[in-house]
Amino acid sequence: MAATENHINYGLSKSREERFDDLANALPRAVIRPNDYMLLDGEWKFSLDNLDRGLADSWFVSHRYDQTAHWPGSVEEHIASALKSEKPWQDKVVVWYEREFDLPKKEEKEDTNALMQLTFGACGYQTQVWLNGFALITIEGEAKHLGEYTSFSYELEKKILRPVNRLTVRIESSMDADITRGKQESYVYKRGGIWYQTYTGAVRSIWIETVERNRLRSRVGVVSSVEDNLVRFNLTTRISDPGSYRIRLKVFDDKTDNSVPIAEDEYPLMLQAGQKSQRVVLRIPNAKLWSTENPHQYRLVAQLINEANYSAEIETKFGLRKIEARGSSLYLNNKPIYLDGILYQPGASTYEQISRHMYAMKELGCNLVRIHIAGVDPRIYKLADKIGVLLWVEVPSPHQSSKKSRINHQNELLRMLALIGTHPSIIIWSLYNEDWGAQDIATNPETRQYIIDTYHYMQLAYPQFLVVDNDGWQHISLEGRLKSDLLTAHLYTSDLPRWKELLDQLSEGALDRVAAFPLVVGDPFFYRNQVPLVVSEWGGFGFDNYGGPKNDEDRADLIRQFKQELRNRPFAGDIYTQATNIEEEKNGLLDAETGTLNVPAGLLNTQQNQIELPGNTSVEH
Repeated sequence: MAATENHINYGLSKSREERFDDLANALPRAVIRPNDYMLLDGEWKFSLDNLDRGLADSWFVSHRYDQTAHWPGSVEEHIASALKSEKPWQDKVVVWYEREFDLPKKEEKEDTNALMQLTFGACGYQTQVWLNGFALITIEGEAKHLGEYTSFSYELEKKILRPVNRLTVRIESSMDADITRGKQESYVYKRGGIWYQTYTGAVRSIWIETVERNRLRSRVGVVSSVEDNLVRFNLTTRISDPGSYRIRLKVFDDKTDNSVPIAEDEYPLMLQAGQKSQRVVLRIPNAKLWSTENPHQYRLVAQLINEANYSAEIETKFGLRKIEARGSSLYLNNKPIYLDGILYQPGASTYEQISRHMYAMKELGCNLVRIHIAGVDPRIYKLADKIGVLLWVEVPSPHQSSKKSRINHQNELLRMLALIGTHPSIIIWSLYNEDWGAQDIATNPETRQYIIDTYHYMQLAYPQFLVVDNDGWQHISLEGRLKSDLLTAHLYTSDLPRWKELLDQLSEGALDRVAAFPLVVGDPFFYRNQVPLVVSEWGGFGFDNYGGPKNDEDRADLIRQFKQELRNRPFAGDIYTQATNIEEEKNGLLDAETGTLNVPAGLLNTQQNQIELPGNTSVEH
């Protein structure tokens, strides 16, 4: 595919890699390819299908569209713009998008190793796609893609491509509480307070690119063994032509001579047609570890080479780091660490705004950002890797507990893990939050068993992460063993004496009458400093539901006092609620548009180099 340098929608990924902070056009994924791509963002034809007649009437063959809409952008924005309506849809929405694009000029000699791939950065909740009237099937074999937070791709057969191509997209969403929604409203939780307007549909970029028929997919899992200077890479092969292949890995340190690899190895494989995951291990001599103080990254070049010596290549950054819960403390790279965290709900923020927020949260003194119950532009993970901010991520939750919601939850988790397992910044995953989608956790053994099984799976398949079963309260115990790497509590009060009382009770091991519900359900659990204690939500000063001062100066003073009480007790971390205002939650510490701090810099840092814990264990910041 020939790139046109002066056209905003064309680009050579490898040559643009160093501009990833700036990126109006960067592809939202961790992995880059030395290939050409063309963004399909921009103005699309648009129609609302109120009667859901589009499929029966074959709109994918021919339809007169009555509106236009800019992709990316939410369905809600597009309907509101078209209908001038504040409430764009009620129970269910079906919309159609269509645009034409010219097939990019091919090289004079056609590359028999190449094919074209269409990728949606995210779209949903249910997405169907046609090209020139032909229905497309995702690489995973889906005629309808379900989910709205992660990317999905289609391989485009040459027989359906034309010099001018017509791409048609049908999107359907509803208030179904079994859908992984996060904090978007549903039939169960209606908009208002901490529940937000839906923001669904055409939410991220679309692009076409050339990829190889036999290649490594754009997903790389990274697990470090820092004691041995080893990195385990989980790669995914996509094969059209079965046979003998080699995987060649090269690792470069861009802070030294980046033309010479510091480590390389090769691995022979016999591969069948289809998709396969494969772990390969590489030793990095004298490896420099990734940390918040020194976020050192290496560059991986991975090649899949066939018998004719044709090489298909991907490239990504990675870092070596280890996170561990030992007793009541947390350790990063075998050094104790206290988590000075903040809750972050980016909502509909652009990547440029998210970037400003990330730098501002670091300026606040945070070494951890908890991305709360949301799917987010994946470029945030690359930025956190670069600037040295730890991340706590969460699966967007369904809103009711059922077999269907658990299936949706599991699928969303697996999609997220496949696509963001590369990043050293991500250290903690929450499966659920405050029982959302698991309201019967205390009474339903099936709900608890699903969470237990998922926790055990994460421990085995993704040992690079800590896992929280149900953040805030009602953690699961089985045979006295907590099925969470952290014991977390959400404590909301603006009264300082009550705050001291709650912190005393929690640090002494009280499990009842501390948070809104008991901290542990299932079999009895006896704390006894077995796991780290984290106050994973507190404050929220200024939001009507939580109380506290709305004046920034008074708010900062109260935060200092509350942080001092946390410092006086043996906690492993805390997370203030929250970074920015969002809809009715007016409790942000920084401006959502500009990223400017409304409170003093360093406010959320412990403001001490070390805190003495019981047993003379010191914690670094």
